[in-house]
Amino acid sequence: MRRKTSQRSAIEHVFRQQDRAMGIDEILSYGRELVPSLNQATVYRYLKLLLEKGRVKQISHPSLGTLYELAGKTHHHHFHCHACNRLFNLPGCALNEKKAAPEGFVVEDHEVFLFGVCPACAGA
Repeated sequence: MRRKTSQRSAIEHVFRQQDRAMGIDEILSYGRELVPSLNQATVYRYLKLLLEKGRVKQISHPSLGTLYELAGKTHHHHFHCHACNRLFNLPGCALNEKKAAPEGFVVEDHEVFLFGVCPACAGA
């Protein structure tokens, strides 16, 4: 059994606190606010373990690369703000997979990203 460390607790806290998909650098930055000695290798190792246990989900973003978010959420999509470079969760799914894919194709999963400017950056 692996022991619970302050670094691991910090990484888990970051996911709960932010509640959105994040990249390694962002997880590391938020985590260092809690545990200054947190390093990139620890984040990578613990994310690998969390992925194996099914506690986080990996997302491939077209421009941000590999991102991670807590698993177990209902299916949703993401909005990428070009101004602040953050990714926001969008509730639900407006895509009908059966109608979107050509006949004969079997859809196993999908991910939709919307791009633009979030309300905070737009000055709303």
